[in-house]
Amino acid sequence: MRSRPVPIAGPGQVPIAVVAAPITPLDLLCASGSSYFGVPALPYVPGVQGVGHRPDGTPVWFATSAGMRPGDGSMAGAVAVPEVDVVPLPGNVPLTAVAALGLSAVAAHSALTRTGSLVEGEQVLVLGGGGVVGQSAIQLARLAGARRVIAVARSAVARDRALELGAAAAVPLDADDDVPTLAARLRAATDGPLDLVLDPVFGVPAAAALRVLRPGGRLVNLGGSAAPTAPFDSATLRAGSLRILGYTNNALTVAERAESLTVVAEHAAAGRLAVAHEVVPLEQVREGWERQAAGVAGGRVVLTV
Repeated sequence: MRSRPVPIAGPGQVPIAVVAAPITPLDLLCASGSSYFGVPALPYVPGVQGVGHRPDGTPVWFATSAGMRPGDGSMAGAVAVPEVDVVPLPGNVPLTAVAALGLSAVAAHSALTRTGSLVEGEQVLVLGGGGVVGQSAIQLARLAGARRVIAVARSAVARDRALELGAAAAVPLDADDDVPTLAARLRAATDGPLDLVLDPVFGVPAAAALRVLRPGGRLVNLGGSAAPTAPFDSATLRAGSLRILGYTNNALTVAERAESLTVVAEHAAAGRLAVAHEVVPLEQVREGWERQAAGVAGGRVVLTV
């Protein structure tokens, strides 16, 4: 690591003493220059989000544009960020837990409630149940009134975790699954109509989920970690009058993002929402970064200052 001058807050900015910052997929993409923002202006401190304290001691979550525009991010002892990108947190909230949840949990909450319009009593399927978005979605769907949540995950560890988080069933996903095979497995796990699918993976899992949705059911896609395309057919969509909806955090207003972040933080403070994460001191950022990039970390890596 190298030392950088302590940033000075300019007009409309807030100085924050950083407590923790997660290493997210966007951080990895930005730092590698493979994100759609291109190669970042160097040198820079990565970190698109974090948690810390304002000068008066108020705990906050904050966002940065590191890797997307010139400027430093959250993986440092101090930052200066625009006031609009700072969200106050409950005083009793575990900051490392909020750092692990962050914008992934915001995506799960907003995709379920805003885009997916989850209604109390509905049955929800969460694809990619082992990731941070998926883990968050399992819990948030239950908290929003879903009568039953089904999770899909590749590893036995992830499936066991999904059950511990409140999923009624955890369906395995195999690398060689085709659409009919996985659809049959999903259908066997449902209890009555399947109303809503939260899909951060796309590909075969999304196509299989569409075959299990009730007439008029919704699939909300917010990622393509399994594949950039999905092999579904027109007949499936038309026969069920199904709705496929796209979601991105980038479409949220600042107020909407703050509202979802506040809901997430309140649940975390009350012990109702948590995801697997691994806490690593900032001094060991290289090791933590490599573990996150290789996918061998015990959940989201959170750097602590």
